[in-house]
Amino acid sequence: MLNMRRREFITVLGGAAAWPLAAHAQQRVNIPRIGFLGLAGEFSGVEALRLRLRDLGHIEGANVIEWRWAEKVDQLPELAGELVRMNVNVIFAPSSTFVEAARQVTTTIPIVFAVHADPVGLGHVASLARPGGNITGLSMLLTELSAKELEMMKEAIPHVRRIGVLWNPTTPSHLRALKAIETGAERLGVELRMVPMRTREDFDDAFSTMTRQAVGGFLVVASPLIVAERVALAGVAVKYRLPGMFPFKENVESGGLMSYGADRDDLYRRAATYVDKILKGVKPADLPVEQASKYQLVVNLKTATALGLEVPPTLLARADEVIE
Repeated sequence: MLNMRRREFITVLGGAAAWPLAAHAQQRVNIPRIGFLGLAGEFSGVEALRLRLRDLGHIEGANVIEWRWAEKVDQLPELAGELVRMNVNVIFAPSSTFVEAARQVTTTIPIVFAVHADPVGLGHVASLARPGGNITGLSMLLTELSAKELEMMKEAIPHVRRIGVLWNPTTPSHLRALKAIETGAERLGVELRMVPMRTREDFDDAFSTMTRQAVGGFLVVASPLIVAERVALAGVAVKYRLPGMFPFKENVESGGLMSYGADRDDLYRRAATYVDKILKGVKPADLPVEQASKYQLVVNLKTATALGLEVPPTLLARADEVIE
């Protein structure tokens, strides 16, 4: 009888010890997981996203974020496939480059973007008001933005007659942006020289090409590569002594001459709210695409001095930030 009671005690004790494990396993099943697609080095906006998600109750460790960083754009479809096989609850794909990779592998898992250049034009959503499908988020409308950047470039260098345009064939939105830039150039009376860049290894050849074509400055069309390799890009621009208009504040902080673009931190914070709503049951199709509302003009006077360029006082007066 004593042996029986001992065995029963051990059985009960073993069962009790397993309770927390079973409860923990159940909790793990219910933990929402957020998949993140990014390009190595492109950390702009990520901290703003994390902090806003934390404010909304989604804490790393309690709410798992599955980070996937590609070294090159052609790795994105494979990484997106990994997230789909993990059955994450939502995929955060910052811009059109990442959305396209995710869209190719799922039509059911919600996809949220933060800085999409042209979601309607690329067919990623049906309309801004009614996106439909499984994709939604925030847009910075690159076509209009690129034309505005060209205007500011001409204002900064009034005598310029030929401008190089650095664009990335791997970025889905660029073909439409280039058309807007061409239209703007005709209005401003400047010639354009289109120069493609796919990777960091293309930087030196691209600037060498622009130098041979005697451009007076260059405009960089926004892409993940441009912010991920911002230090190297700014360094090559100074090496070839060419003034440039960049799309992101981070480019100017790294030594670029000037930038005009949407506030990425603000867009990432707002995108975190979309992720939160979707995790709480709202369908992506019911969340209208919102547009950027904060834009920043940033000028680096140290770089201007190094290039021997005097930035017009009227442009400096409108700058949101001047680096001296």
